[in-house]
Amino acid sequence: MPTLRDLQHRAEYWFIRSSAFLLSLLPIDLAVGIVARLVAVVGPWTSLHARALRNLGVAFPDWPEAEHRRVAAAMWRHTGRTIGETLLLQRIVADASRLEIDGRPALEQSFREHGAHVGITLHMGNWEIAGVVCAICGGRLAGIYRPLRNPYLDGYLRKTRDPLYPGGLLFKGAARESRPNKAAAVAAMSLLRRGGYLAAVCDQVDETSGFTVPFFGQQSTFTPAPAVFARHADARIWIARCLRRDDRSRFRIEIKELLVERVGDRRTDLRNVTAAMAAQFELWIRDTPEQWMWWQRRSISG
Repeated sequence: MPTLRDLQHRAEYWFIRSSAFLLSLLPIDLAVGIVARLVAVVGPWTSLHARALRNLGVAFPDWPEAEHRRVAAAMWRHTGRTIGETLLLQRIVADASRLEIDGRPALEQSFREHGAHVGITLHMGNWEIAGVVCAICGGRLAGIYRPLRNPYLDGYLRKTRDPLYPGGLLFKGAARESRPNKAAAVAAMSLLRRGGYLAAVCDQVDETSGFTVPFFGQQSTFTPAPAVFARHADARIWIARCLRRDDRSRFRIEIKELLVERVGDRRTDLRNVTAAMAAQFELWIRDTPEQWMWWQRRSISG
């Protein structure tokens, strides 16, 4: 006998599948625009809107309240576009005219050389697109992925992601079919030592982190995992952001190497790399605050 939770999961799954089918019948930009408008209406009525405004207030205390509200409203439109684009991801990445890659020559050259690579990005624009450029530039990308609580929806979305990660997806967390965090870390290290390319989104709060780094004037926790992987596998670290260029789901992906001198002391090295990552994230967020997901629990006010 299905439980109430299972019935809820099934209903969510069929709603998303039906929505994806209907959107697939429309031109990409029209379909994504519809979702953006719906989320722009609904988002401000949710409890997440208050969190977004709270985070904006901490990050930009000198801004007037009207500016916080303006950025939050624009953020909901971008959130809606991201949701719509996720359901149409294969169609979007198949159109090369929608992707502009800054820093492509350096990344392509690095893939021609032997060695491991760690890629990091943040929840900006459409962060899934940021990983796609790895395959375009000749790399076999593997990603660290936290499964959704809904196993039916998780399986469906994983199938849409699999072609974008030819190196595989490493699952972590407690959801069904996921690896324990330690097992995911072991698999990630094995991949890097074979010269692989590992990517992760790294701007979440990490309550398990043993140290904090500056972020928007606060001492905030970030995952040290990229620094740990890079140090133990002697990997190069690449940092990227994906910017939505207009209302037609076109993107500019900026990629550059995160160069941080290693001093030899493990804790100092991890802190320095993580601080450099957080500093770059902050610069990018200040540049285009509308495209960062302020409603999620982040390393600002919580």
